[in-house]
Amino acid sequence: MGPDSYGPRLPVPYLSPGTSSFADFLALAAPDLLPAAAGSAGGGAARDLPHGTTIVAAACDGGVVMAGDRRATAGNMISQRDIEKVFRSDDYSCIGIAGVAGIGIDLVRIFQVELEHYEKIEGRTLSIEGKANRLAGLVKGNLGGAMQGLIVVPLFAGYDEETGGGRIFSYDVAGGRYEEHRFHAIGSGSVFARGSLKKLYRDGMPLSDAVLACMQALYDAADDDSATGGPDLTRRIYPVVATITGDGYQRLTDAEAGGYAQTVVDGRMRSPDGPSAPLRQT
Repeated sequence: MGPDSYGPRLPVPYLSPGTSSFADFLALAAPDLLPAAAGSAGGGAARDLPHGTTIVAAACDGGVVMAGDRRATAGNMISQRDIEKVFRSDDYSCIGIAGVAGIGIDLVRIFQVELEHYEKIEGRTLSIEGKANRLAGLVKGNLGGAMQGLIVVPLFAGYDEETGGGRIFSYDVAGGRYEEHRFHAIGSGSVFARGSLKKLYRDGMPLSDAVLACMQALYDAADDDSATGGPDLTRRIYPVVATITGDGYQRLTDAEAGGYAQTVVDGRMRSPDGPSAPLRQT
């Protein structure tokens, strides 16, 4: 019996001592599966690909909320009305994407496996700082594609078990990682969403109030940005809303998200510009 009696040998990367990084393993074993491998389209072609837009996140009492609209656009056309842009990354964190949808979804999948792979190899989960750093490396890996117009940037949020609160991280296309405080938004409608959150956000607000504030912010973004979709009551398409607390990641059901959306729409029927921030007396 020879060394190959039990069938063909596995490729060398599968037999070499591994690391806790699945992305590093993938770069050796199947680099074509990394998002950066898709970076061959020119700027004109990239504009015609489906793009996801606005994501918002807000810290709250005991955790963090992230919400994303459901519209994807290709140029001036709506390419999909019910795309999902907010995903669970592990039990205590989530990720939202803005930019080229296909690249972003690949990035999310690899990040999910990256965290799971680390836990299996090391026998423990990464800290939230470690998760944010790993995601920065994946974003940086797509820099070549980003320079050709295949831009995707994530928004990452999670529950910090050490502090008992939520934390939010944003990124640039070069993999720069920045911790955001209180709230943040990314995507084409982000400037309008941040303006909305500025007037509605309060430190230590209850989780339900943070969900409603994020829903209001997405409505304001959709009101001024054509690439952001508002709640579609006739089709029952509502923003994806995720909460992360000490109890872990939870996604609101369509019925729950629809209830918040209906509250926002009912309020806008009375006041189209939305609720006003109360003036504080000094």
